[in-house]
Order: sequence, then structure tokens, then C-alpha cells
Amino acid sequence: MVTYSVNEPIIYLGNVYGEIGNQSFEPNSGEAAIFALARSFHNWSFIPYAMYSIVGLMIGYMHFNRKERFSISSTLAPLLGSRERSPVVRAVVDIISILAIALGLASSLGAGLALISSGIEAEYGIASSPTTWLILTLIISAIFITSAVSGLKRGIRFLSSVNAYIFYAFVAILLIIGPVNYILSLSVTSLGYWFDNFFLWSFDTKEAGGEALVTWWTMYDWSIWIAYAPLMGLFLARISYGRTLREFLVINWILPSVFGIVWFAIWGGSAIKWQMDGTLDLVSVVTENGAVSGLWGFLQNLPMSALLIPLAIFTLIISFSTAADSMSSTIATICTRNMTAEEEAPRKQKILWGYQSRLSPM
Repeated sequence: MVTYSVNEPIIYLGNVYGEIGNQSFEPNSGEAAIFALARSFHNWSFIPYAMYSIVGLMIGYMHFNRKERFSISSTLAPLLGSRERSPVVRAVVDIISILAIALGLASSLGAGLALISSGIEAEYGIASSPTTWLILTLIISAIFITSAVSGLKRGIRFLSSVNAYIFYAFVAILLIIGPVNYILSLSVTSLGYWFDNFFLWSFDTKEAGGEALVTWWTMYDWSIWIAYAPLMGLFLARISYGRTLREFLVINWILPSVFGIVWFAIWGGSAIKWQMDGTLDLVSVVTENGAVSGLWGFLQNLPMSALLIPLAIFTLIISFSTAADSMSSTIATICTRNMTAEEEAPRKQKILWGYQSRLSPM
């Protein structure tokens, strides 16, 4: 969300890579602005969080209510029957889940390192290089391994709380200095445009939107969400004991989705407004410096940028540390026999998988 709340709407608005080449409107037009924010809502709200919630709901129900093993393979028991209890079936499903989690995190962490290093280069002039990436990897690894070893109720709770308060602070800052009237107007119109095109965009195989839009964005975004679904499903199940199914869905699907819409409306709406009225030229920044550079160009032109850019870099580091913490703890749980959702995996397992995730992006 931090990475793409500015970059994705601006890329759509300016048709940087041909994303709106199949549409009837021109880049940088009012129609393009509505489309840009609506398409971002589509990719970053109810659909991805539904992927997480469905998997978490299945795991939680099978483990807490049906007393099955705390694992991905247990969700297949209603389909496979007694065959689900086969050690071979369980091992295959769990191995595939572990690979999906590890590779999904490696992909995201690799992209995250590039984003963070580009921000350091833009603000402080320190060139992105393998040395920079190594240092960032070591910092992130030290944070999340320490957090993972300290346990679910201490480490990740603390990191998540810090991250949440920073997110709220960014929302408040942009509501104070941003074009609030334009944000409200554009977001309401974009919501209607999104609802009107929801099913077309959901089932589009590039016939309507074109290859750049569907293949490079929607399918890529969704593949990342799907890769993370086993991890997030296991994690959400662990922290949801005692809640009703309705409470689970409200907390893990509805509220995060609504926050995603609010976040993109404020950040994306501000970036679109300032691009269209000439305050910033983020399209040129992205065209010249790459898809993730728009965020830093946006932040550099805000009041207190000297404070906000380091805060954004810190937020990204904590975000990836939290994701890696969840991953190492979850994989350690899968790889330990007879674990339940309430138990903590052995520390050596957490350290081992934390070390492996550090090596993955390198």
C-alpha cells in the first residue's frame, strides 16, 4: 500500500506503460483520473483481503471447531476425506504452502529493497547498489528475527502497533495538507465507476483492458496476494480464536478493505490532483526513474519532507519486517510436529526460516 498508493494511480493516469491504451479516453484527462483510482480500488481492497480471509476462515474452522491439525492440508479434509490424513498428501500440501510463502516473501522483499534503496538515493544521494541492499537486508532480518523469537504476543504485536500508528499519522497529515474536496469528489465517483465495472475487470483476460493493464498489474498483483494467502490464512487463524465467523470477516476482510480504499483515495487522489494541476510531474518521474520512484517524488514536494521521507523509509522497513516475522513464525509452526495455533514454534525453527528468508532476495 505504501509502495503503490501513489505509483499505481499515476502510472494509469499517464498511460506510462500502455495501461489505458484500450480505453476511449486520453491520458491525464478527467476520465483517466477516475479510471486510475477506481482500478486501484479494484486491486487493493475487497478482492485481495477476501483471499486472505477465506483461507484463514477455513484453517481456523478446521482447527478450532473440527479439531484438525493446524495446517493448510487440514482445509482439504472435507474434499479428500480420509485421504487427507495420508502423510504423503499432508506433506505435499504443506511443502507447496511453504514454497508459496517463502517465494512470495522473497519476491516482495526483493522489490521492497529496491524501493527503500531508491528512496535513500532520492533523498540522501546514496546510490542503490548490492552493498546498500545487503545492509538493508541485514537490518530487516535483525528486526524480524528478534521479533519472531520474542513470540507472537510481544514481537509482532509491537511491530504491528508501531506500523499502524505511522499509517494513521500519514493519513492525518495528508488530510490536513491535501486537496480534501477533490479527494472526496474523485473517490466517490471512482467508487461508482469501479462498481459499474467490477465483474468486467474481475474476469477480463486482457480483451477489454489490454495486456499491459491486465497482465502486468491485475494478474501480477493477484498472484502476489495468492502466494501470501497460506501465510496470512495461518496467521489470521492463530490470532482469531474466540471470535465468531462474522467477527472474523469484519475484522480481517471488511475493515482492512475499507482502510485500503481510504488510503488509496487520500494518497492516490492527492497525487492525481497535483499531477493534473501541474504542481508535480510524477508521470515524468516514473517514466525516467522507474515504476516505484513516484512515491519519493510525491513525498519530496510535501511540507516537512525531510521528516516524512525517513518516516516512510522506516515504515517500509517495519512493514517488511512484520511480514517476514509472520512468515518465519508460520513456517516454523508448519514444520514442527503436533503444533497447535496457541503454541509458539521452537526458536531454532524461527531463526532457521528467518535466515533462509534473508538469503532468498539475495
